[in-house]
Amino acid sequence: MQRTRPHWIQQVPGIGLCLAITGFACLLERMEVRVLGKAWLESLNLALLAGVACRAMRNPGPAWTPGIRLCSRTLLNIAIVLLGASFSLDAVLSVGPWVLAAVTGMVILSLTFTCCIGRICGLDTSRTLLVACGNSICGNSAIMAAAPVIQARDKDVGTTIAFTAAGGLVVVIGLALSGPLLDMGAWAHGTLAGLTVYAVPQVVAATAPFGPAAVHIGMLVKLVRVLMLGPVCVVLSILTARSGRGMTGGGHGTGVRAPARLVPWYITGFMGMMVVRSLNLVPPGIVEPLGHVTTVLTVLAMAALGLSVDIRSVMGAGRPLALTVMLSLCGLVGASMVLVRVAFHG
Repeated sequence: MQRTRPHWIQQVPGIGLCLAITGFACLLERMEVRVLGKAWLESLNLALLAGVACRAMRNPGPAWTPGIRLCSRTLLNIAIVLLGASFSLDAVLSVGPWVLAAVTGMVILSLTFTCCIGRICGLDTSRTLLVACGNSICGNSAIMAAAPVIQARDKDVGTTIAFTAAGGLVVVIGLALSGPLLDMGAWAHGTLAGLTVYAVPQVVAATAPFGPAAVHIGMLVKLVRVLMLGPVCVVLSILTARSGRGMTGGGHGTGVRAPARLVPWYITGFMGMMVVRSLNLVPPGIVEPLGHVTTVLTVLAMAALGLSVDIRSVMGAGRPLALTVMLSLCGLVGASMVLVRVAFHG
């Protein structure tokens, strides 16, 4: 009888691949600095791009999946929790109530705009709502949380995640490259990234070139967006219950029987670490080392996330979905830029 290998051994190949991509991204960043004088794309963004390119050239088989999943989920979530040690409640309160009002208004506007665009483009209700939640709140996490609430089909969830992941990649790289041309300060850059970028670690990737202040405000704005997931899912649940059926149009649910977690555990952990830091329970001497560990874990996670983007699935997703995602993103970025211009330059 053949013995099953321990789980941690099954994760080694995928972790090794992510480490190799991470090393390659760091090498490219150093080459950028040497040739161009500065890193236009930092290792976080380069790892994401390298992962996408690697997946496009050759799809890693099942043997690589456990390690890639560990890096893209577990290590990513740990990095987000550790990142909380670099924040304090005083800093959160210093941004003022306008952040909550602005983010709430932007989420509502993006949800409404995306639903209108999806209807115009001929996209079914289920995928329109998935795109709206993903673009407006927090990408994959919002899609996965909303899917069981509206009883979306597995294939709809998969194609939507693939396409929104590609769109999120474009936003992150676009902000990092166009930032110097926008003539905005660190807080404005951070706010723009927090309002438009999907995932928490991608906010770090988009704001890192503009300094710690940009990362700081970007994370705070992003966290407010994530916290909107709870109220949005509650509203969707009420609408679904009133309709008496799912919104899939096909009657086949996701098969996910467990209730959705409205606030991901890593966000709770991030806020907990922020409270611990505010109470001066984190020794000052370990804050900087924790920052280095967080950066390494985040780069690893970005490589794994890149390996999870299937360009072929994205290209075959269909015109209605492609148009809805693209126009929704354009609307979100455009409205966010107007808001940031008014808030910081008005």
